[in-house]
Amino acid sequence: MQDVPATEEEWTELEELVSSTSFTHPHHMPLRWHDTIHEPDAIARDACLEDRCAIIARVGLLTLSGGTGGWRVREAMNRVAQTLGVVCSADVSLLTIECTCVDGTERETFIVSLPSCGVNTKRIWRMETFMKDLEACGADLTVKECHRLMDQIEHETKDGYTPLQSALASALACSAFVFLLGGGAPEMLCAFVGAGAGQYVRRIMGARRITHFACVAVAVSCACVSYLLALMALGIFDSAALSHEAGYIGAMLFVIPGFPLITSGLDIAKMDFKSGIERLCYALTVILVATLFGWLVASIVHLAPDDFAPLGIAPAPLALMRAAMSFCGVFGFSIMFSSPVPMAATAGAIGAVANTLRLELVDFAAVPPEAAAFLGALAAGLIASAVRKKLTFPRISLTVPSIVIMVPGLYMYRAIFYLASYNIADSLTWMVRAALIVVFLPIGLAAARILTDRHWRYLS
Repeated sequence: MQDVPATEEEWTELEELVSSTSFTHPHHMPLRWHDTIHEPDAIARDACLEDRCAIIARVGLLTLSGGTGGWRVREAMNRVAQTLGVVCSADVSLLTIECTCVDGTERETFIVSLPSCGVNTKRIWRMETFMKDLEACGADLTVKECHRLMDQIEHETKDGYTPLQSALASALACSAFVFLLGGGAPEMLCAFVGAGAGQYVRRIMGARRITHFACVAVAVSCACVSYLLALMALGIFDSAALSHEAGYIGAMLFVIPGFPLITSGLDIAKMDFKSGIERLCYALTVILVATLFGWLVASIVHLAPDDFAPLGIAPAPLALMRAAMSFCGVFGFSIMFSSPVPMAATAGAIGAVANTLRLELVDFAAVPPEAAAFLGALAAGLIASAVRKKLTFPRISLTVPSIVIMVPGLYMYRAIFYLASYNIADSLTWMVRAALIVVFLPIGLAAARILTDRHWRYLS
């Protein structure tokens, strides 16, 4: 965490920095929050309704920008509203919040929106800390101080890692993912190169504010081509390496939107259908763009999603290697979600246990993959609930990253690959298998929340 500004000039500079770096686009007009304040030096709880509603709306918007589900955004806004002495009714979608605050006979409505969506677990964590501080010190903070604290959070959590660090995390995660899918050392090495190159290109394009789906298409194309180039380079030293082309699927799995895919299910489980369906549509669009461009590049360079050759590893060493690769995969994906290293390591440890359990159940207990996905997600949720009691990390920052590695990206790609090849029967088979696993993952997390969280167990 960066130092808190010590002088009025430093606070003003931070305010201008946050306002000036807001995303500017013809379809999105950024809001300068400090210009909306009527009573900057008034205690927040005693300020006019417009100022209190602005604080509540900004809390919701910053929480939403972290990529958390609509139910959690609404919970955050309600906590702040209760502290500020108003009743808040909020309608949350993927990018927009409409909230109405009521205090006696007074009413005030705010409609705020984001220019794009993403995942930032560090921001979710910092906003959780801010809400706890506001609940504890709400009687002492002024309206200006509340906004300044949120200025600091917005600035400090803007870019968690550099493009190179994010690329290395993607490379680590996808190479581990390839092993868990059944790939060996050649596939893992080439996937490391491909995923790293693809994620680096995506971050550079994102920093230049290129439209989101163009970033996905170019990143996937770059990852597939980089995998092939790495495989050809490896083939110079070992001609047998050219037969390991199946791992190119792993090189593009960094774009699979596991976080919104899972949070969409959690929103629907809380009957927040608007947010859940919008998140689901967004995730399916990203998957469709990624898999179609992956198929397009594969058809040009003649790659096919064949099965991996058996590794021939004994059960005990295989379980240990699966645990290690699951940790690496979850840790890498968590870093891509801007998680601090301790948070990423905690999620990695949870994922190592839960994902290894899932894989062992499938291979050695003949449990159907769909049921194993449910049990793996349930285990991740229960472990996170126990760990969270000793840590300050939000539960969603641990549970969702820990099961993202269970999202069947391979099945999704094969479904589109065979569909584009007019092999309808195989396409439907892979599509149904992928859909069932994706459905059971949030069900497992929801079941864990119902068992361990009374706020989830009841409607209100």
